Amino acid sequence: MALYSLTRSAALAAHLPVYDFLAPSLVHLPRTTRSIRHFSTTPRQLAATTPQDAQSSSPDKPLRTPKPGPQAAANPSPLSKPLTQAQRDFLTSALRVNQAGELAATLIYTAQTPPIVSAHPHLRPLMKHMYDQEAGHFDTFNSLLAKHRIRPTAMYPIWSLAATALGWSTAVMGREAAMACTEAVETEIGGHYNGQVRVLLEMIENMGKAGEEVGEDLKELVDTIRRIRDEELEHLDHALENDAQKAVPHELLTGVIRAGCRGAIWISERV
Repeated sequence: MALYSLTRSAALAAHLPVYDFLAPSLVHLPRTTRSIRHFSTTPRQLAATTPQDAQSSSPDKPLRTPKPGPQAAANPSPLSKPLTQAQRDFLTSALRVNQAGELAATLIYTAQTPPIVSAHPHLRPLMKHMYDQEAGHFDTFNSLLAKHRIRPTAMYPIWSLAATALGWSTAVMGREAAMACTEAVETEIGGHYNGQVRVLLEMIENMGKAGEEVGEDLKELVDTIRRIRDEELEHLDHALENDAQKAVPHELLTGVIRAGCRGAIWISERV
């Protein structure tokens, strides 16, 4: 009967999508033969992890040597618990909007580069450097969406057109306006990524306090977003160094672009 339950649970897991950090308990499903819907923090004896283990195990040969009482209390085994629906929703929307943002950034630089480099050849290395970093960010989030089976935003075509139009129009207005565009976009994106890092760190801290196991993918995601945030803020510094604040009208231009970024982020998180 135990073997039948184990086989049935394994078959169920095989048909479920594995969202590594979105549902880390699936990675550690063999810890118990019960369904993940009945997860409990109450300690229980581990079940066999494979049918072969189930056949070879016996009451005289425990699967794991239990720890002495004091040692178990001081070093409890980490629990493997699914994320809440709110946590899964946050991670899904975060990756979706990040991918959309990096798509827009690559298209902005693609549209800006020809007019800017034509008028200011000395900016070619800088424009290429910033584009290459944005393209790397875009590839990173494309891979994460594919890995965790998250669909891109439904606004993909619209954001593509809007980003291209924004890049071309600001470049035609001149170097200062193009740099003001970068200033506005990176100011919003830097704050956006900072907010995501804070939420993820709080999530990890709460898991640790609850004695739950934190998946490596979740830790790596924090490091990835931190790295990308720092590179985006580097672009902000480049824009300020290249007279972004001399654009006319600076306050109106950056204000409109920043408002557009906030609106695009809000929509992409939900659609």
